[in-house]
Amino acid sequence: MDWEDARMFLTVAREGQLLGAAKRLGVNQATLSRRLTHLERNLQATLVVRGPQGCALTEEGQSLMARIERAETAMQEGEALFRGRAAKLSGTVRIGAPDGFGVQFLAPRLGILARRHPELRVELVPVPRAFSLSQREADVAILVGRPERGRAVAAKLTDYSLGLYASHRYLAAAGTPAAAADLKDHRLVGNVEDLVSAPGLDYVTEFFGETRPTIAISTAFGQLEAVRGGAGIGVLHDFIVGDDPGLARVLPEMTVTRSYWLAYHESLRAIHRVQAVVEFIRSQVAAAGDWQRSR
Repeated sequence: MDWEDARMFLTVAREGQLLGAAKRLGVNQATLSRRLTHLERNLQATLVVRGPQGCALTEEGQSLMARIERAETAMQEGEALFRGRAAKLSGTVRIGAPDGFGVQFLAPRLGILARRHPELRVELVPVPRAFSLSQREADVAILVGRPERGRAVAAKLTDYSLGLYASHRYLAAAGTPAAAADLKDHRLVGNVEDLVSAPGLDYVTEFFGETRPTIAISTAFGQLEAVRGGAGIGVLHDFIVGDDPGLARVLPEMTVTRSYWLAYHESLRAIHRVQAVVEFIRSQVAAAGDWQRSR
């Protein structure tokens, strides 16, 4: 089996579509499709079922993917034996993170990392969803809560807190609730229930109970902008709100604490570029101090 064909198949398996895999590999889609067909003919097996919604692995494809990943890991570990001798890091590291952490905290600090390692390419994917480390959707993932399964190396980064906020304009028009029971008489801003990717992200229920939000937005920054614009009372991250003069804390006795965890696949333990990014994130979080704050 040609390793280049195997590498291309592995990328298709991880991306779930030919177009995304072709972009990641830097080849055109027709070439990738031809190489994939060539591999299937050589092995006399159907590895991928191609459809309008993407590519689905057959049982044989899943079995092959697991074995190619083990070969890839062995090659990376072999490379790592010598990579440590070089002063410069190169290659690509993809970081998956919730949008609050990724946009508010990590993105402004990536320039520091770029100056330290100018030949290192970093891809930050700050979206409110879970990332599969085994499928290589991300090399490093920031998670809300500890990963419960999989071959992941995980460490807690920090606790953070969330509270209820509203704009001064909204409170002047609608009044300030004196107790949690009063929230049912207000417009509430929360997340989209069926798009919550992890139990730990369902913090809206802890504040609003059975009352459903009037306005539901799937991202933390979307919720922030809606609350800032006077849409209603919303659950916001304290570290994102910061000292925003346009927002007021509502019912300050109501607060929820969550934890950010950093995880990466155990096969990347010896890959220096990944470990450099891991240590950078850890050091930046530690330097930021206390993420739990009441206003």
